[in-house]
Amino acid sequence: MVAVIAGWLLTACTANPIEPAGPTAPTAAGAAPTIGAPTATPISAPPNDSTSIPPTPTPAPTEPPATVVALKCDGLTPEQTEGPYYTPDTPERTSLIEPGMTGTKLILTGYVLDANCQPIANAWLDFWQADAAGEYDNAGYVMRGHQFTDADGRYQLETMLPGLYPGRTRHIHVKVQAPGGPVLTSQIYFPGEAANAGDQIFDPALIAEVETTADGLRGAFNFVINPK
Repeated sequence: MVAVIAGWLLTACTANPIEPAGPTAPTAAGAAPTIGAPTATPISAPPNDSTSIPPTPTPAPTEPPATVVALKCDGLTPEQTEGPYYTPDTPERTSLIEPGMTGTKLILTGYVLDANCQPIANAWLDFWQADAAGEYDNAGYVMRGHQFTDADGRYQLETMLPGLYPGRTRHIHVKVQAPGGPVLTSQIYFPGEAANAGDQIFDPALIAEVETTADGLRGAFNFVINPK
Protein backbone atom coordinates (compact mmCIF):
# COMPACT_ATOMS: atom_id res chain seq x y z
CA MET A 1 0.00 0.00 0.00
CA VAL A 2 1.19 3.37 -0.89
CA ALA A 3 -0.72 6.12 0.83
CA VAL A 4 -0.06 9.39 2.73
CA ILE A 5 -2.02 11.72 4.75
CA ALA A 6 0.48 14.61 4.53
CA GLY A 7 -1.37 17.67 3.32
CA TRP A 8 -4.81 17.03 4.83
CA LEU A 9 -6.60 18.34 7.80
CA LEU A 10 -8.88 17.06 10.50
CA THR A 11 -10.77 20.17 11.66
CA ALA A 12 -11.68 20.73 15.32
CA CYS A 13 -15.01 20.65 17.11
CA THR A 14 -17.34 19.45 14.32
CA ALA A 15 -18.91 16.18 13.28
CA ASN A 16 -20.03 17.30 9.86
CA PRO A 17 -19.96 15.21 6.65
CA ILE A 18 -16.75 14.61 4.77
CA GLU A 19 -14.87 17.75 3.64
CA PRO A 20 -11.92 18.35 1.31
CA ALA A 21 -8.46 18.15 2.83
CA GLY A 22 -6.95 21.39 4.10
CA PRO A 23 -3.45 22.74 4.65
CA THR A 24 -2.97 22.43 8.41
CA ALA A 25 -2.98 19.77 11.10
CA PRO A 26 -6.22 19.07 13.00
CA THR A 27 -7.12 18.85 16.65
CA ALA A 28 -9.53 15.95 16.81
CA ALA A 29 -10.93 12.67 18.20
CA GLY A 30 -13.84 10.40 17.28
CA ALA A 31 -17.68 10.61 16.60
CA ALA A 32 -19.53 9.22 13.63
CA PRO A 33 -22.04 9.07 10.80
CA THR A 34 -23.43 5.78 9.53
CA ILE A 35 -21.54 3.77 6.95
CA GLY A 36 -22.70 2.17 3.76
CA ALA A 37 -22.62 -1.53 2.97
CA PRO A 38 -19.95 -2.50 3.43
CA THR A 39 3.03 -12.40 6.31
CA ALA A 40 5.08 -10.26 7.73
CA THR A 41 8.18 -11.25 9.76
CA PRO A 42 8.08 -10.35 13.46
CA ILE A 43 10.49 -7.67 14.63
CA SER A 44 11.47 -6.51 18.08
CA ALA A 45 8.88 -6.49 20.83
CA PRO A 46 6.60 -3.46 21.29
CA PRO A 47 7.13 -1.34 24.38
CA ASN A 48 6.28 -2.91 27.74
CA ASP A 49 7.20 0.13 29.80
CA SER A 50 7.54 3.88 29.53
CA THR A 51 11.09 3.92 28.12
CA SER A 52 11.07 1.51 25.19
CA ILE A 53 9.72 3.53 22.24
CA PRO A 54 12.12 3.31 19.28
CA PRO A 55 13.51 6.65 18.09
CA THR A 56 12.23 6.79 14.51
CA PRO A 57 8.68 6.88 13.12
CA THR A 58 7.19 4.60 10.51
CA PRO A 59 7.82 6.19 7.09
CA ALA A 60 4.89 8.34 6.03
CA PRO A 61 2.71 7.15 3.14
CA THR A 62 3.14 8.96 -0.15
CA GLU A 63 -0.41 9.55 -1.38
CA PRO A 64 -2.90 11.74 0.53
CA PRO A 65 -6.44 10.53 1.06
CA ALA A 66 -9.01 11.98 -1.33
CA THR A 67 -11.07 13.30 1.57
CA VAL A 68 -10.91 13.69 5.31
CA VAL A 69 -13.53 13.88 7.99
CA ALA A 70 -14.11 16.43 10.73
CA LEU A 71 -13.43 15.20 14.24
CA LYS A 72 -13.32 16.61 17.77
CA CYS A 73 -10.61 16.67 20.41
CA ASP A 74 -12.79 16.67 23.49
CA GLY A 75 -11.07 14.55 26.11
CA LEU A 76 -8.82 11.55 26.56
CA THR A 77 -9.61 8.45 24.51
CA PRO A 78 -11.40 5.93 26.78
CA GLU A 79 -9.46 2.87 27.83
CA GLN A 80 -10.90 -0.56 27.06
CA THR A 81 -10.06 -4.17 27.78
CA GLU A 82 -7.19 -5.82 25.92
CA GLY A 83 -9.18 -9.01 25.47
CA PRO A 84 -7.72 -12.52 25.19
CA TYR A 85 -6.14 -12.26 21.73
CA TYR A 86 -3.27 -9.78 22.05
CA THR A 87 0.10 -10.94 20.68
CA PRO A 88 3.30 -8.91 21.28
CA ASP A 89 6.26 -8.59 18.91
CA THR A 90 4.14 -7.74 15.89
CA PRO A 91 5.68 -6.71 12.56
CA GLU A 92 6.11 -3.01 11.89
CA ARG A 93 3.85 -2.23 8.93
CA THR A 94 1.13 0.19 7.88
CA SER A 95 -0.84 -2.39 5.88
CA LEU A 96 -2.34 -5.56 7.35
CA ILE A 97 -3.65 -6.70 3.97
CA GLU A 98 -1.99 -9.82 2.57
CA PRO A 99 -2.38 -11.63 -0.78
CA GLY A 100 -5.59 -13.61 -1.10
CA MET A 101 -7.50 -11.78 1.62
CA THR A 102 -11.18 -11.14 0.99
CA GLY A 103 -13.52 -8.59 2.51
CA THR A 104 -14.06 -4.85 2.52
CA LYS A 105 -10.91 -2.76 2.34
CA LEU A 106 -10.60 -0.11 5.05
CA ILE A 107 -8.10 2.75 5.20
CA LEU A 108 -8.06 4.28 8.69
CA THR A 109 -6.22 7.53 9.27
CA GLY A 110 -5.82 10.00 12.09
CA TYR A 111 -3.56 11.67 14.61
CA VAL A 112 -2.24 10.90 18.06
CA LEU A 113 -2.77 14.01 20.21
CA ASP A 114 -2.11 15.05 23.79
CA ALA A 115 -4.78 16.47 26.10
CA ASN A 116 -4.12 19.94 24.66
CA CYS A 117 -4.85 18.61 21.16
CA GLN A 118 -1.20 18.88 20.14
CA PRO A 119 0.09 16.12 17.83
CA ILE A 120 2.57 13.58 19.21
CA ALA A 121 5.37 12.51 16.88
CA ASN A 122 6.80 8.99 17.02
CA ALA A 123 3.87 7.59 19.02
CA TRP A 124 3.61 3.80 18.90
CA LEU A 125 0.34 2.20 17.73
CA ASP A 126 -0.15 -1.58 17.79
CA PHE A 127 -3.28 -2.82 15.97
CA TRP A 128 -4.89 -6.25 16.02
CA GLN A 129 -8.28 -7.51 14.87
CA ALA A 130 -10.37 -10.39 13.60
CA ASP A 131 -10.37 -11.08 9.88
CA ALA A 132 -13.43 -10.67 7.66
CA ALA A 133 -14.75 -14.02 8.90
CA GLY A 134 -14.53 -12.93 12.54
CA GLU A 135 -11.47 -15.07 13.33
CA TYR A 136 -8.19 -14.11 15.01
CA ASP A 137 -4.81 -15.51 14.04
CA ASN A 138 -3.37 -16.58 17.39
CA ALA A 139 -0.46 -18.52 15.89
CA GLY A 140 1.01 -15.82 13.65
CA TYR A 141 0.59 -12.16 12.77
CA VAL A 142 -2.30 -12.03 10.31
CA MET A 143 -4.29 -8.84 10.95
CA ARG A 144 -1.65 -7.66 13.42
CA GLY A 145 0.98 -4.95 13.15
CA HIS A 146 2.46 -1.85 14.74
CA GLN A 147 3.62 1.49 13.41
CA PHE A 148 4.75 4.94 14.56
CA THR A 149 3.28 8.36 13.91
CA ASP A 150 5.19 10.71 11.64
CA ALA A 151 6.63 14.10 12.59
CA ASP A 152 3.12 15.60 12.50
CA GLY A 153 1.59 12.92 14.74
CA ARG A 154 -0.22 11.16 11.88
CA TYR A 155 -0.82 7.47 11.30
CA GLN A 156 -2.44 5.46 8.52
CA LEU A 157 -3.61 1.84 8.65
CA GLU A 158 -4.69 -0.19 5.64
CA THR A 159 -6.70 -3.26 6.63
CA MET A 160 -9.93 -5.17 6.05
CA LEU A 161 -13.19 -4.42 7.84
CA PRO A 162 -13.22 -6.86 10.77
CA GLY A 163 -15.90 -9.52 10.87
CA LEU A 164 -18.41 -10.26 13.61
CA TYR A 165 -18.15 -13.06 16.14
CA PRO A 166 -20.48 -14.08 19.00
CA GLY A 167 -20.89 -11.40 21.66
CA ARG A 168 -18.93 -8.68 19.86
CA THR A 169 -19.68 -6.00 17.32
CA ARG A 170 -17.10 -5.00 14.69
CA HIS A 171 -14.01 -3.54 16.31
CA ILE A 172 -10.27 -3.04 16.00
CA HIS A 173 -8.02 -3.35 19.04
CA VAL A 174 -5.19 -0.89 19.55
CA LYS A 175 -2.47 0.06 22.00
CA VAL A 176 -1.10 3.62 21.82
CA GLN A 177 1.94 5.06 23.57
CA ALA A 178 3.75 8.38 23.36
CA PRO A 179 7.55 8.18 23.69
CA GLY A 180 8.25 7.67 27.38
CA GLY A 181 4.54 7.66 28.26
CA PRO A 182 1.99 5.16 29.57
CA VAL A 183 0.28 2.68 27.24
CA LEU A 184 -3.37 3.24 26.35
CA THR A 185 -5.27 0.08 25.42
CA SER A 186 -8.53 0.72 23.59
CA GLN A 187 -10.76 -0.31 20.67
CA ILE A 188 -12.23 1.37 17.59
CA TYR A 189 -15.86 0.82 16.55
CA PHE A 190 -17.94 1.48 13.46
CA PRO A 191 -21.16 3.47 12.97
CA GLY A 192 -24.46 1.97 11.92
CA GLU A 193 -23.71 -1.53 13.23
CA ALA A 194 -26.75 -3.38 14.59
CA ALA A 195 -24.48 -5.35 16.92
CA ASN A 196 -23.26 -2.20 18.69
CA ALA A 197 -26.34 -2.14 20.92
CA GLY A 198 -25.81 -5.68 22.18
CA ASP A 199 -22.06 -5.48 22.81
CA GLN A 200 -21.37 -5.03 26.53
CA ILE A 201 -17.95 -3.49 25.85
CA PHE A 202 -19.01 -1.07 23.10
CA ASP A 203 -18.44 2.64 23.81
CA PRO A 204 -19.97 5.19 21.40
CA ALA A 205 -17.11 7.58 22.20
CA LEU A 206 -14.86 5.21 20.25
CA ILE A 207 -16.79 5.20 16.95
CA ALA A 208 -14.70 6.20 13.95
CA GLU A 209 -15.83 8.58 11.23
CA VAL A 210 -16.39 6.41 8.13
CA GLU A 211 -17.29 7.01 4.49
CA THR A 212 -17.85 4.62 1.60
CA THR A 213 -15.39 4.91 -1.30
CA ALA A 214 -15.10 3.28 -4.72
CA ASP A 215 -12.89 0.50 -3.40
CA GLY A 216 -14.11 0.07 0.17
CA LEU A 217 -14.23 2.29 3.23
CA ARG A 218 -12.21 5.22 4.49
CA GLY A 219 -12.25 6.01 8.18
CA ALA A 220 -10.68 8.47 10.59
CA PHE A 221 -10.08 8.38 14.30
CA ASN A 222 -7.82 10.48 16.51
CA PHE A 223 -6.36 9.21 19.76
CA VAL A 224 -6.01 11.65 22.66
CA ILE A 225 -3.58 10.31 25.24
CA ASN A 226 -1.45 11.27 28.22
CA PRO A 227 2.09 11.70 26.88
CA LYS A 228 3.74 11.29 30.31
